Amino acid sequence: MNAAGSDILYVEDNLDHAELVLRCLDRFGVRERVLHVEDGERALAVLEDVKLKLAMRPRMILLDLRLPRVPGLDVLRQVKHTPELRDIPVVVFTTSASTRDVSDAYANYANSYLVKPDDFAALNELMAELSRYWLQHNHVLAGPDQV
Repeated sequence: MNAAGSDILYVEDNLDHAELVLRCLDRFGVRERVLHVEDGERALAVLEDVKLKLAMRPRMILLDLRLPRVPGLDVLRQVKHTPELRDIPVVVFTTSASTRDVSDAYANYANSYLVKPDDFAALNELMAELSRYWLQHNHVLAGPDQV
């Protein structure tokens, strides 16, 4: 699977969390435009393809911090230090509200930091706001040559 036609690259290893988020996004007609991968290594592989084919760029990356193989913070660093990728908005979406994690994410140029809500209604509301803002209202560049 590749990122072609995907608005969101969703990087989440917890399949229960992923299913809840995808279920919420389905309510807003977004699920079919989400590419879900389960680890940082796979996310970087998808993004390597994106570097080569700008038409495949996601409009945003929804990124968990605690990932197998390659941690989310390392994925974030690589995205933000790669000229062809750095302008893709990265929203950290994690269970951690730790000051250190928030600080580390913003120090590595995260565009937003969201803590996963504890209940489905709050998650649904957050996903509605997230999809509205990042997919409807936010303007993104098609590639680094448009900066």
